[in-house]
Amino acid sequence: MPEFDLRNTALMIAGVLAFVLGVVAYLILAERKVAAWVQDRRGPNRVGPWGLLQPIADGGKMFLKEDVIPSHVDRVFFVLAPIVAFSTALLAIAVVPVGPTAPPPDPQPTVAAFAEKQAEYRSQFSYVIQPGLDIGILYVFAVGSLAVYGVILAGWSANNKYSLLGSLRSSAQIISYEIPLGMSVVGVVLFAGSLNLEKVIAWQQQHAWFVFCQPLAFLMFMTAVFAECNRLPFDLPEAEQELVGGYHTEYSSSMKLGLMLLAEYAHMITTSFLMAIVFWGGWSFFGLENATADPVWATLIRFAILGVKMFAFVFLFLLVRWTIPRFRFDQLMNLAWKVMIPLALLHLVAAMVVREFGLPLWVLTLASVGLFVGAGAVAVRSGGPNNAPRRPARPLPVGLPEGVTYVPR
Repeated sequence: MPEFDLRNTALMIAGVLAFVLGVVAYLILAERKVAAWVQDRRGPNRVGPWGLLQPIADGGKMFLKEDVIPSHVDRVFFVLAPIVAFSTALLAIAVVPVGPTAPPPDPQPTVAAFAEKQAEYRSQFSYVIQPGLDIGILYVFAVGSLAVYGVILAGWSANNKYSLLGSLRSSAQIISYEIPLGMSVVGVVLFAGSLNLEKVIAWQQQHAWFVFCQPLAFLMFMTAVFAECNRLPFDLPEAEQELVGGYHTEYSSSMKLGLMLLAEYAHMITTSFLMAIVFWGGWSFFGLENATADPVWATLIRFAILGVKMFAFVFLFLLVRWTIPRFRFDQLMNLAWKVMIPLALLHLVAAMVVREFGLPLWVLTLASVGLFVGAGAVAVRSGGPNNAPRRPARPLPVGLPEGVTYVPR
């Protein structure tokens, strides 16, 4: 792993922190605006023009509101839980390219040639906090999975049955969906030949976006990401209608609740970057990124392409909340263990066959579509709870006295 200038790293840390915190503040406003748009109402429009100053008012309220800690909670872990959740959400973005980057050099025939390539790579400004990390995807999955500890600590330390149920659901949900999440990316790693996100972008720029040759993998990855972020239709850990807020029921509207919300939205930003980079080509867009030779304009165009892709996925997060109803917990588990994991295994076998025998990429596309259609056919064939036969109706009793009606159980 090459050693980069500390100035590069410091600038990227400051820039990413400013970007994430600023975007998170306005994502909360965007969530309320999208909800209003879907429900045909106005949404926040009082504080500032079009309600644009509402995040500042909300942030001021969280800073100034009294920090209440109930007497029955475990104070140490109750305070530690939001810090753990927010810290892990920020750490995951350390290896995600947030701008145009060059891939690290591959091994060269001679040591001198490799050293020259490494020096050239280190001399460039990299839009990654930790560039050149060969286990980039694995690092994001490992650190992102640690966010469950914040939820579990919050639910357990609250000494509240609703919070505890939410934390238990979260642990089962994240552990279950980490399996298809990781397996859906194995096909990408097979073709890109690296876990490094910069090399994944470079492979797609030279060949094709992975969403076109592995559409089923992208669909499974996106579904698992929704479950990892605890977003509808997989927000079982919160479930306001039944758990009154779930794991953060005991948190008042102070900075501890604010850190919980910041962690959720920061995780959404990181996973949106991941979907755009791993499956949608990152900052490449059918040659548009090379439309000009001016390095400044080329950089701005690539920033814009990656930003549009990322915000499109964030908008999808917000829109799905008001589109698909929440799953039951048994449906959530069945989807992971009975549908997505078998499909991920079959898709991985298809990717290995195509890679081993050097078949065209469109063969893998056909295999992905065929597996998806086959899974749908099996689901329709087997039926579900709605198609299951009902209990036969009890026969009506005979000889009831006049004026007495029979009410079946």
